[in-house]
Amino acid sequence: MTQPDATPSVVRFCRSRNTGRRCTRHLDHPGLHRHRAIMWTDAAADAPRCEGSGSPGRPAPPLDDGYPHGRALCPACLRFVDLDDSAHLVEHETSDADESDADRERRRTWFNTHPG
Repeated sequence: MTQPDATPSVVRFCRSRNTGRRCTRHLDHPGLHRHRAIMWTDAAADAPRCEGSGSPGRPAPPLDDGYPHGRALCPACLRFVDLDDSAHLVEHETSDADESDADRERRRTWFNTHPG
């Protein structure tokens, strides 16, 4: 008898948004984007630039290892973003396709350590 794999598979979700709603379909899905009963095309999607870009911010409290390393939490996309010289969030997109699994895990740990 074989043992089931204990490692859960990770589902990557589509990054498209429509009026702030995130598509709940898997990454690179065919057809329309969907969030509950709302559906939209690529043409109707929000621009990838986060609305939180340029907002005032302050460095988020760090974990013991220093994460998020002086970056601020964007209230719009819930990503950690660098601050410019005037303490405003730098321009950024709502998601980071290059974010590693390790970075996702550290972000998850941060949110579980620092409740709203």
